[in-house]
Amino acid sequence: MRITVFTIFPELIRAACQPSILGAAIEKGILSVTAVDPRDHTTDRHRKVDDVPFGGGGGMVMMAAPLALALDERLHAEPVDVRPRIVFLSPGGVPFHQGLAQEFSGEESLYLVCGRYKGIDDRVRCEYATDEISIGDYVLSGGELPALVVIDSVMRLLPGALGDFASAEDDSIQSGLLGAPEYTRPREFRGAEVPEVLLTGHHDNVRRWRRRAALRRTLARRPDLLEQAPLTAEDQEVLEELRAELDLERGSVKRGRRPRAEE
Repeated sequence: MRITVFTIFPELIRAACQPSILGAAIEKGILSVTAVDPRDHTTDRHRKVDDVPFGGGGGMVMMAAPLALALDERLHAEPVDVRPRIVFLSPGGVPFHQGLAQEFSGEESLYLVCGRYKGIDDRVRCEYATDEISIGDYVLSGGELPALVVIDSVMRLLPGALGDFASAEDDSIQSGLLGAPEYTRPREFRGAEVPEVLLTGHHDNVRRWRRRAALRRTLARRPDLLEQAPLTAEDQEVLEELRAELDLERGSVKRGRRPRAEE
């Protein structure tokens, strides 16, 4: 898979793509990440890519021409049978989620366009964008961090990128639920024990415990996810039990009692 990031700070992307699993995936040839600087398509000696907004107001706006020329050059270099998804990272985009990561992971070529300043001249978005996404309702200095979020989440879904691909399939959110609590050695830490069921080696019991714990954590922290999660009849029965448990715990908190630890 090829990912091309359009940014006036290409060094941010290059530096972040070197370490850990992402760097290993690039070394293996599973993924390539290229940073393209629109400044390379300017004609003035200051390599200017921004200007004051029409209509007045504070801040600067990224000019249309440098970015459009950078996109044109990369598009002309693509194979004739490939039409990349061109994703603009923007607060006005749809919220990024695991389903989009899965969609993007099936693309041969993906472009990520990073804005800066007050944003990009909207004529570029209208001409080129196939997608517009946001990673949250807060203000960042530019689209580079959101682009890296997309790259990392997509990379995890590429076969061979992770040593154990099953770990990606079991990731929190991937199943539609938050993940169950995880534990490792030692068995006891500061008086807290690992749940006994995880030490039994009984795979079916462990599976049931993890599913129940994932349902409980999701119900307590992100109940909105349950509306779209693929739930079985057994899951629904467990959720009814968990709702009753959580109601009791919340009642205990109101009465000044400390609730039990999460499963």
